Amino acid sequence: MTQDTRPLIQPDLRRARGAGRNMTGRFEALERVEPGTGWEGDGWDIPEPQKGWRTEVAVERPRSAITRNASPDVPFDRSLNPYRGCEHGCIYCFARPSHSYLGLSPGLDFETRLVARPDIWRVLERELRRPSYRVAPLAIGTSTDPYQPIEARFKAMRKVLEVLRDFHHPVGIVTKGTMVARDLDILAPMAAAGLAHVGVTVTTLDADLSRRMEPRVPLPARRLALIRQLAGAGVPVRVMVSPVVPGLTDHEIEPILDAAKQAGARAASWIMLRLPHEVAPLMTDWLWEHAPGRAEKVLRRLREMHGGKGYDARFGHRMRGEGVHARMIARRFEVATRRLGLDGGLPPLDCGQFRVPLGTQDQPSLF
Repeated sequence: MTQDTRPLIQPDLRRARGAGRNMTGRFEALERVEPGTGWEGDGWDIPEPQKGWRTEVAVERPRSAITRNASPDVPFDRSLNPYRGCEHGCIYCFARPSHSYLGLSPGLDFETRLVARPDIWRVLERELRRPSYRVAPLAIGTSTDPYQPIEARFKAMRKVLEVLRDFHHPVGIVTKGTMVARDLDILAPMAAAGLAHVGVTVTTLDADLSRRMEPRVPLPARRLALIRQLAGAGVPVRVMVSPVVPGLTDHEIEPILDAAKQAGARAASWIMLRLPHEVAPLMTDWLWEHAPGRAEKVLRRLREMHGGKGYDARFGHRMRGEGVHARMIARRFEVATRRLGLDGGLPPLDCGQFRVPLGTQDQPSLF
């Protein structure tokens, strides 16, 4: 986790963005660089061309909706992603490297060159109608956030929820976006039937740190208000203290859990900061730019937790780490959740109600 010595993109050109650069993805044969004017170093006072990083959205028509996994680290075997990339711009996001598969950068491209899948609900409906389909809880938001800002325009997540409601299919949602409250007319009845849970991520209670670390995410106070709103509507809510950044946010574990409990959360979980692939240099850049007094401490703690490396991707290890500090954080979380009654988990989702409706959203049944 050495710092890239090349200069970062000018801050005024990446306002409200998390990444400081737009490095080439790891699968590309050629490296991309931002072009200059050609006059640099010749004594001419000619400004560089100004380029803002605006959000661009491409539309994809996927061939499949449900992604399967066999990871022992997560409690689900299937997930769905309405969007690729995420405008929230969280610098620590472990999904950033997935943009390399699109030939795009895990840096600023991940936050600004997004892919929407507005018709994914049609594909999901076809997959749920297959005679071979066997129901199990569907996880949404485990990679990129389904309630990121462009959901207001595309409404891909809402259409997916309508399909799941019609099939009485259980769903677990993870989000930082307060737009999930828009869909309470669907989620509240599903939750009452044991078909829906929501996890709300709260990384820090410090509004200034949040704005710098996760620039387009609703502020922590708004997410706590969201927990209160969801819980008041009868939706079981888990607060997700994720990621815990050792040396930067780990002191906030207990305050976050206390605040979430007061807001109505019924369970809690946590994950240690993960730095796979390109996330490592991006996070290192961010630390030296935004928290230089803590940067070396954070990076040293991570190396201690991963056997001298910045990250170890082994199952059973990658989300927790090991060593004295990892055990101390785990123990603090355990004690705090037991004290607050957040250690029992959410009620299980009901898979027994699943049924294939007679009609479709395009052609409803007359009966």
